[in-house]
Amino acid sequence: MSHSVDLAPHELRTLVAVAEEGGFSAAAGRLGTTQSAVSHAVRAIERKLGVVLFERGRYGARPTAAGARAVAHGRRVLRLLETLVRETRAVESQGVGGPLRIAAFRSAALHLLPPVLERLTARHPAIEPTVTVVREIGPGTAGEVAEGRADLGIATFGTSSPIPPELVGDVLVEEPYALVHPAGHPAPRSLPLVDWRENCSSYTRAWWAAQDWIPTATVRAEDDGAVLSMVGSGLGMAIMPALSLTAAPAGLEITDLGPGRPTRRIGYVTTPELAATAAVRALVRELRSHAKPQVSAM
Repeated sequence: MSHSVDLAPHELRTLVAVAEEGGFSAAAGRLGTTQSAVSHAVRAIERKLGVVLFERGRYGARPTAAGARAVAHGRRVLRLLETLVRETRAVESQGVGGPLRIAAFRSAALHLLPPVLERLTARHPAIEPTVTVVREIGPGTAGEVAEGRADLGIATFGTSSPIPPELVGDVLVEEPYALVHPAGHPAPRSLPLVDWRENCSSYTRAWWAAQDWIPTATVRAEDDGAVLSMVGSGLGMAIMPALSLTAAPAGLEITDLGPGRPTRRIGYVTTPELAATAAVRALVRELRSHAKPQVSAM
């Protein structure tokens, strides 16, 4: 027979602090309490839930699988409580404001978000956006949202890292890939391939496999900016999405890949509860107005 378990906000803050600080002592410093109080609180929470939430060791405390899940939910609940207070107080003033945490991969942070946030803050000066750049590898930006570290993520759809099913969102734009190479090169397709890990998860696999002219990458870089720099230095050619090629430096030439070229779908993801909040709704409106027509939804 199941029974309800009540966790107070201060207990959720304790869980999050221990996970983020990596130990009870550091969490105590963050919370302004003692290590013994934090340890006692965690044991009490574990008794309530009936599971071990942290592995204790000489080097600190690390969340178990159950603990990681509890911490992610804890972050999201605490964020929703903050939003409840803020939006309830804002009813009379009819204002939209407060912190708005956004996770984005590098090219989206550089080229997609700035004009969107400029319009957003012009319409709603009380909104305080912060942008965290996250590599679109593994959990990526969607993982930041699922873990409660971001309110909205600018994510790539349809890659080898699927969007967590508990999130909601939509595709905003489908952008083409193009060939980028040193300007004036007589045979750019003969050059070595320069690539980076984030790009590899975004290709249209069927198209890639059918291209016998594309060699295995011999040069790899950390991000798309480094790829452009290397290509500009004559180290090879690259196949890159349009957003990464925005404001490409001088000395580069961009060539269309022709019919059947691969594309990348970019959109936003958020949690169902935050999707209904005023700040997230306002951001989504600006994203939609800035983006090209949508191609599909989640």
